[in-house]
Amino acid sequence: MAKPGRGPSMHDVAARAGVSHQTVSRVLNEFPGIRPETRQRVLLAIDELGYRRNVAARSLATGRSQTIGVIIPNTTDFGPVSSFYAVEAAVREAGLQALVTATSDEPRAVEESLDFLMARSIEALVLMAPTRMVVDVVDALKPPVPIAYLLTGDERAPWSVSVHQQQGVDLMVDHLVGLGHTRIQHIRGPESSIEAELRAEEFGQQIRARRLVELPILTGDWTAQSGFDACEQVDPAATAIFCGNDQMAIGLIHAAVNKGMRVPEDVTVVGFDDIPEAVHTLPPLTTVRQDFGAVARLAVKALVAALEGEEMPDTSPLPAQLVVRESTAPASATARR
Repeated sequence: MAKPGRGPSMHDVAARAGVSHQTVSRVLNEFPGIRPETRQRVLLAIDELGYRRNVAARSLATGRSQTIGVIIPNTTDFGPVSSFYAVEAAVREAGLQALVTATSDEPRAVEESLDFLMARSIEALVLMAPTRMVVDVVDALKPPVPIAYLLTGDERAPWSVSVHQQQGVDLMVDHLVGLGHTRIQHIRGPESSIEAELRAEEFGQQIRARRLVELPILTGDWTAQSGFDACEQVDPAATAIFCGNDQMAIGLIHAAVNKGMRVPEDVTVVGFDDIPEAVHTLPPLTTVRQDFGAVARLAVKALVAALEGEEMPDTSPLPAQLVVRESTAPASATARR
């Protein structure tokens, strides 16, 4: 029962109907899959209590909330953070408002984040989904709004927007092979990461297609510390190390120098992303640049087109760019074996 002095809340409706507040949210936002009898109980409770969402008054005049929801991973990694700021700016430029929530990599947390946004009548959703689990949870809930899947490198055209991960790997392997490296080891990102998986798969295919020496693929967690730690597992035969992101490359260089090795004279080290710090490492880092800003702007452009009934933009993967700096050098007879 609603407390005196305030209107009924979603929790009051849930208590009256005997359901969770998430179920009330999904009924209000017309999620599919709600059993008819459950939907009827919720609607009856809403009517009996006189429940009205706060957003109703704001959107009454236009019938629209003018809001795009954004779900971001609970991380400070460069890619997601850069993409978020670009998304927020693009949404504002489109005359809309961004409503943002961060989620951990747990199914319940993803569901709660989506419920939070849908309860505020978002018109579309930008989903930064670093893992397959996040994508699967959102897909299973079938939110009735257009969704742009950001940074997944996935196949959900026209709704998946990303930089071409395989192209980035191909560019880097071409560069290293062109320098004479035939013993290249890869330090991939976390097992759960979609992009880490795409990069590792393409790397393996490139190595096999070129009939190069296959060295064990190591696993990090995107942090510089994991790159530092991985140095202990690097195969002595490797003359080049392809790190799955720049932070791991920075950590690897640190560890290599601590062991008395020279980069790139003794071992070539490369990264992926082109974070701002990459140009300031010693030596400056060769890497693959991802234009996170362009990815974010394209995602918002696609959602606005969907909302306005306009022609969808081309959402083919954006090109990767090889950035060559001083951390790479030709393989030599004196390189580590």
